[in-house]
Amino acid sequence: MDYRAPLVLAAFVIVLLKCLQKLFSKQQLPPFPPGPSPQLLGGNFRDLPTKKPWLTYTEWGRRYGDLIHASAFGQHIVIVNSVKTAVELLERRSHTYSDRPVLAMIDHIGWDFNVGFMRVGDRWRQQRRMLQQHFRPDASRNYRPTQMNKVHRLLQGLLSNPQDFRELVKTLAAAIIMSTVYGAVMKLGQSVFPGAAVVNAFPILKHLPSWMPGAGFQRFAAESRQMVQEMREVPYNFVKQNMRDGVDSNSMVAKLLEASQARGRSDEDAIQDVAAVAYAAGADTTVSAVATFILAMAVNPSIQKKAQVEIDTVIGSHRLPEFEDRPSLPFIEALYREVMRWKPVLPLGVAHATSTHDIYNGYFIPKGTTVISNIWAMTRDESIYPEPDRFNPDRFFTADGTLNDDDTVLTFGFGRRICPGRHSADAAVWAAMVSILATFNIAKAKDSAGNEIDIDLDNYSDGLVSHPLPFACSITPRSDAAKSLVQATEALDA
Repeated sequence: MDYRAPLVLAAFVIVLLKCLQKLFSKQQLPPFPPGPSPQLLGGNFRDLPTKKPWLTYTEWGRRYGDLIHASAFGQHIVIVNSVKTAVELLERRSHTYSDRPVLAMIDHIGWDFNVGFMRVGDRWRQQRRMLQQHFRPDASRNYRPTQMNKVHRLLQGLLSNPQDFRELVKTLAAAIIMSTVYGAVMKLGQSVFPGAAVVNAFPILKHLPSWMPGAGFQRFAAESRQMVQEMREVPYNFVKQNMRDGVDSNSMVAKLLEASQARGRSDEDAIQDVAAVAYAAGADTTVSAVATFILAMAVNPSIQKKAQVEIDTVIGSHRLPEFEDRPSLPFIEALYREVMRWKPVLPLGVAHATSTHDIYNGYFIPKGTTVISNIWAMTRDESIYPEPDRFNPDRFFTADGTLNDDDTVLTFGFGRRICPGRHSADAAVWAAMVSILATFNIAKAKDSAGNEIDIDLDNYSDGLVSHPLPFACSITPRSDAAKSLVQATEALDA
């Protein structure tokens, strides 16, 4: 008697029942959010944009709404296109939406230490706590003298070499971070550690499965790992050597090492990691924001003049602005907000991930979904920002001429993953803007025939951090008095 036939039949019935059970359970789940129709193989992989994806996602928002679903090789992706939905999911439901997606290339390029990309866990909590301790509002105020000193050095550079404004802004951003984090002093024009640039090099790779990188990527990854290692080790070892030599330092790394030693613990790996993250994240984003400010002033002379009139009225021409002046300069505050809105530094923020299944507005969002905050779309919401592509600081004033309460810089993120260094970054960008406005006029450059050279306002880089691509402009002292104020800061630095 052949017993195999009943066994095969039984196995077939079990498999069939399980398939039916799975099908039935799926039918009981709510639908995914709307989005482009997936293909049988690869889902929406072919639909996912490889260049400036925020523009495509914004267009999808007009078609599908402010919550969009796509998939790529089985990975669910949800794109959030409105502030309202972002606040509901990433802040009010932060217990579900605070994880990070698993990105295989992060390990390949040596960025697995980066708390910004790290998944929720004890290691993330430890490093996040370190950053918050040294960049919370009261702690950030301790860095203001250093920030203003570096801004004054930027002014000195603009006075002598205005055509090099891009490199000078890079030096400003790196000098602030190197001083506050490591206690290292950078000279004007000194090159920065190269590893920071690596983070900006993979705009869409997060959608690729781990087995797809080719030889070109592997070569890039090897170079990246070397640069990142240098970025982590060189300035960190500088601090340790200074401590061995008895050099007093108020830097973040020195304080963390002293606290670690006092507790009898060895937290050196974590300290080295958070210091490198502070440098890479802070330097790159500050450069983008200040460069956008310069571009905006070059093409909006009337707005620039209005800002300068406010500075002259409140501060006068006998001294440079200080942080204490900030509450008395509402138009400068509105100008700062508009710079951060008009061309957001991180158009897509940094992706979140869901740690459990969730249902929102009748839509099913599975565990492990990559959640992208489309900051670009949020800053283009015409119900909040009429004529969103127009640079207009007046949008932040109420009818009675006072600043409105829209002071949230969306590019800093949401919920538990909001940028811990946002208070320091905010102060650095504001200080650079108000100081440049007080001392210099910015205008379009002119060709040999005296004609203004147009600036392409859409000519921005791709990547995690978006920068204005190189453009020419004219930066000149506003007056002899302004020139003297800048020159006087050189004596203070001597």
